[in-house]
Amino acid sequence: MTKSIAVLAGGCFWCTEPVFSQLNGVESVVSGYIGGQTLNPSYKDICTGETGHAEAIRITFDASLISFEVLLEIFFLIHDPTTLNRQGHDVGTQYRSAIFCQNEQQRASAEQIIESFNLHHVFGAPIVTQINDDEHFYPAEDYHQQYFAKNPQQSYCLAVAAPKVAKIRAKYADKLKGTR
Repeated sequence: MTKSIAVLAGGCFWCTEPVFSQLNGVESVVSGYIGGQTLNPSYKDICTGETGHAEAIRITFDASLISFEVLLEIFFLIHDPTTLNRQGHDVGTQYRSAIFCQNEQQRASAEQIIESFNLHHVFGAPIVTQINDDEHFYPAEDYHQQYFAKNPQQSYCLAVAAPKVAKIRAKYADKLKGTR
């Protein structure tokens, strides 16, 4: 196993975590906070928008089964990378689009995919996703972990997360757990 890490911020982690958890090669997905100045922030802290942290997920994956580049493709499909500090009705710096690169190879891959998407006008507007170096990742409170799996009938999960999960199940059916 070639264990690797990807840290992605694409809005509310309740919506991004279940998408990646279903993929073959993904060992774990942890919801948390990254990119701010407050030590040990809580959900209440980051909701103020004053800590500088983004809601993000930390994906541990087997790079021999799923590549960082495929994870990036999926990341860009499940959120709007063209809106600054906003995803749908969620507004604030904590909902920004960002990639926290673990190494130079990840940075090069992120730059390349953004350049390609912008060149081909994939989103109809320029991508504003930040490409950052890795920073300290703080796991979110326990009740946020696997929130969608634990609360599939919650209205936000039904309205926002479920369609994203379904979209990836349809488009990447060959990459789902249990398909290999």
